[in-house]
Amino acid sequence: MQFVDAAARLASLPATLPDPPESLMPVRIAGEPWQAPAQGIAGARPAAVLILIAPDDEGEARVVLIERATYDGHHSGEMSFPGGAAESEDADLVATALREAGEEIGLEPEAIGLRVVGRLEPFWIPVSNFRVTPVIALADRIPTWRADTREVKSIVNAPVAAFLPDAPIQIIERDVRQWRIRYGAYALDELGDGPAVWGATARFLGQLGALLGAKD
Repeated sequence: MQFVDAAARLASLPATLPDPPESLMPVRIAGEPWQAPAQGIAGARPAAVLILIAPDDEGEARVVLIERATYDGHHSGEMSFPGGAAESEDADLVATALREAGEEIGLEPEAIGLRVVGRLEPFWIPVSNFRVTPVIALADRIPTWRADTREVKSIVNAPVAAFLPDAPIQIIERDVRQWRIRYGAYALDELGDGPAVWGATARFLGQLGALLGAKD
């Protein structure tokens, strides 16, 4: 998908966003029941991620993803967007997304002509108890990113076309801690043998793809 077409689609977001593919939602098929926090979403910590779309040298729309570093935590090694928990000094969740992207990938908004165009639906992640708001932004170009190696293993400028409604979705079954789960995932050629994109990140990309691929 060309960047000019993606930008035109995102110029005015509909009041009701399309649903992402249902197959992307993880389902427990064995093991202990999901242990959601007792307070439910009311006790979730606000967070934001940046869905940054920019053209490559051929004008193709690319979206910035990160492979998180390995650590002792729920989202170790996963593919994600730059982002994280809201802090008291953040003016709003847009500020959260931009601050985190600055810390994780060296984002300089003014240098790349970044402009925020909207948000996707927030999503609650019970396992880490975050309510994540995806902030969509466009930029004029893709810079040379500077990864914070304490948090980021690699940065991928993935083609937006990989997440459009006709893009392939792999169905995977595997053990995650005490659960056997089944989920849909996007595979990216850029990652080689690296991890697939699944979970909340895949859901956001699926909704973005549904939005960009919606029929007029």
